Amino acid sequence: MLAIILSVLVSFAVATVAYAQARAFVTRRLRYVDAVQNALAPFVAGIGAGLLALPLVAILPLVGVGTAVTLGLAVGMGVAAGARENRGTLPRY
Repeated sequence: MLAIILSVLVSFAVATVAYAQARAFVTRRLRYVDAVQNALAPFVAGIGAGLLALPLVAILPLVGVGTAVTLGLAVGMGVAAGARENRGTLPRY
């Protein structure tokens, strides 16, 4: 029972940090990159993060495939939020 609660807490913490980092990175560093404004960018970032996390969660205790999926969703939502935030601040031509 305690292991389940710990794994949910670890997954929640990873998702929160991943969302915040992805949103901040897109907002600060990728402000003028047109590819981030594409509708597929959050999906590509989320799937990539999830696939990169799969080997790591395979060897770590208390986390599993659900944590990798949650990480991918959080990164994708963070990229989408950062791109949406930048959309209103960019100068128009």
